[in-house]
Amino acid sequence: MPQLKYEQIAEDLRTRIANGEFDPGDLLPSGRDLAEQWGVSRATVVKAYDVLRNDGLVSARQGAGFVVAETPVARPAGGRRADSTRVTGGAPYRRVGVPDRTVPPPHVAAALELESGEEALRRIRLVLLDDGSPHTLVTAWFPAAIADAAPRLALKGPIAEGTTHYVRRETGRIPVEGTDTTTVRLADSDEARLLEVEQPAAVAVVLHVAFDQDHRPLVCEEGVTASHVFEQVDNYPMR
Repeated sequence: MPQLKYEQIAEDLRTRIANGEFDPGDLLPSGRDLAEQWGVSRATVVKAYDVLRNDGLVSARQGAGFVVAETPVARPAGGRRADSTRVTGGAPYRRVGVPDRTVPPPHVAAALELESGEEALRRIRLVLLDDGSPHTLVTAWFPAAIADAAPRLALKGPIAEGTTHYVRRETGRIPVEGTDTTTVRLADSDEARLLEVEQPAAVAVVLHVAFDQDHRPLVCEEGVTASHVFEQVDNYPMR
């Protein structure tokens, strides 16, 4: 399906930010300039900026316009419904270690449909609460084919546009279906240290798998949350 004009503008700005044309805190083109450049109304440009703001990529600055967000946000694993935005449930985070390639645990390998002993790219982040304390430890695993086609996944720094948009741009593969499985277990020693809890400590574990349009796994994320901060709320219609 062809992109609408506001989607094209948002994607163009997203690509320019990803390519380093604008740094965090930089002022982005004005609504008037973009409207003239693209031959559209100011309302269309505002709609494009709303898309980027919902992605957590830009923020509004009073009296100036839009700037590239200085504090990237990340979400816990799971809950990536089609109507959710990146800033919904998003929070500041920090990277843990450096992305690397290693053989994932058996349950992750099965979720990614990997052969025995096959490596995947691992990226680890610690999502934080408002006071800066740990909330969720998330380990994201990408199949080698995705990591090869999207080399920035192997870099330590954050991907401002978000990994979903980046992977889509580099591979053409789009997440169309997600599966979330929640279980409970005890934290291992590394998890307890990073989540700042004393062992034995119960944790909730959300295993999220995203599938593309051909039902091939794109990524598997395992989010580990200490029991004292874990909460799951579902709102749904009843008939």
